[in-house]
Amino acid sequence: GYGRQRGKTEVYRGAEYEVKLLPKVKLEIAVPSDIVETVIEAVARTANTGKIGDGKVFVMDLEQALRIRTGDRDSAAIAG
Repeated sequence: GYGRQRGKTEVYRGAEYEVKLLPKVKLEIAVPSDIVETVIEAVARTANTGKIGDGKVFVMDLEQALRIRTGDRDSAAIAG
């Protein structure tokens, strides 16, 4: 996808073309509520380049979690 970057122009074999899709990474991280702020700070510090496209962090409540293999639920399913 692309956001405000709007892609870039490339030259290949003498022909100019516009690449509109740029590589993106999406992280989905489930953590216990007591370490949410620590995780947000770590992600922000690591991802920050100071340029457009550094990304965003959304925090949402997780109603339930289930580890299918063991049947663990909620915080037990999230833990290592």
